[in-house]
Amino acid sequence: MRRFLTSTHQRSNRVGTRVKARRAGNGQRSLSQIKSRIDTVGVYLVEGFQIVALFVIGATIAWSAFIEYLHMMQEGRATLDGILLLFIYLELGAMVGIYFKTERLPVQFLLYIAITVLTRFLAIDIKALPDEKILIITGAILLLTLAVLVLRIGASRFPGEEDI
Repeated sequence: MRRFLTSTHQRSNRVGTRVKARRAGNGQRSLSQIKSRIDTVGVYLVEGFQIVALFVIGATIAWSAFIEYLHMMQEGRATLDGILLLFIYLELGAMVGIYFKTERLPVQFLLYIAITVLTRFLAIDIKALPDEKILIITGAILLLTLAVLVLRIGASRFPGEEDI
């Protein structure tokens, strides 16, 4: 009889352990399901924010370019300052478009924008700038141009899945 009680007790302990394990497993499964759902919602929120931000940035660029173009039309002539500013807007718009299509930020476009901005600054304010600043700005343009060259050489020699 004692043997029967012991085996019954052991059997109930094993069953109880299995039930507890299943409950713990269900708890872990439900916890992982909740975490998975939260991760999915987070991904959708981030993607939604990126899309809205890209539209806002794109609209701002288009609006700014349009206003600059209207100023040119009101003056009746295009200045070098205005044309270079339109090129900057064009490069920014292209960068937003590429990011929208590929979800990658092209580093080369940032370098092109920086080169155009420095060129615009140099071309417009060259008479008011001291020689040292002119040398610094032209050195920065040269450095940025070399950076573009390095990126292109690196991309051609070491092709990968992602374009630079």
